[in-house]
Formats: sequence, C-alpha cells, structure tokens
Amino acid sequence: MCVTELTADEKSTLKTAAFGAVFLVSDADPGFFAMLRESFAASDALAGATGLVKEVLSTGPLPKLPRASTAEVEAFVLPALERSMAILREKAPSEVDNYQAAVITAVEQAAKATHGVNAREADALAKVKAAVGVVADPTITGE
Repeated sequence: MCVTELTADEKSTLKTAAFGAVFLVSDADPGFFAMLRESFAASDALAGATGLVKEVLSTGPLPKLPRASTAEVEAFVLPALERSMAILREKAPSEVDNYQAAVITAVEQAAKATHGVNAREADALAKVKAAVGVVADPTITGE
C-alpha cells in the first residue's frame, strides 16, 4: 500500500496518536529533564518503524497536542489511538502489527528512560496498550 492512499486526516490521526501516547507516558514522570530524556528514547523507537508507519510518523510537521490537563490529553489521545487502529485495519491491515509495535516500544522506552517505571507511567502504559489492542505486560509495574 502506498502512503498516499491514506487521507491527510488519517495520516494526522496516526501521527498524533503515536506522539500523543509518548506525551501521556512522559507527562506521568514530572520534570523537564525526565520528559526530555523520555522523548529522545521514544523518538528512537518511532524512527525504527518500517513501511507505511515509518513514512507517516517521519514526514510532515509534528502534531499539535492539546495543552490541557492530563485527563483532557488522555481523552484526546486514547480515542485517536483507537481510530488509528481502525484506519489501519481497514486500509492497511498488514501495518497493524507494525504500528502497535512502534507505539508500544516508544511508550515503554519513554517510561523506562528515567528511574524505571513509576505507578503513573504504568497506568499510562496500560491505557495506551489497551487503546491499541495489546494486553498490558504485568511485569511492567510501578515502583
């Protein structure tokens, strides 16, 4: 499948959801330097995607995420992850696993980047995993 078969809105949804998932996990670990380190760790994982997913995540401008409370960002990002999965299942089923892997690897790398995974990060991880249809790993818990 060629990336041009996705509409601009669909591409934006996939990208916003992936970057938003990383933001949710990074935001769960307070502090500028923690967020910076986590963002770098996640960007490596997102850059490691292949095919359509890599094309969507690595082209165009960075998505604009709401600058609101965690609950409001969550209410925006989690449905976007669910829509992303529906888009891929409909238009590019061979990319579903690739997208799931890129998002999950990115959020896990972000959570582990500083001081291990805290309880808030573990909660955010579980929500992101559920939104993309992946069962949460019980070994990733808060400290």
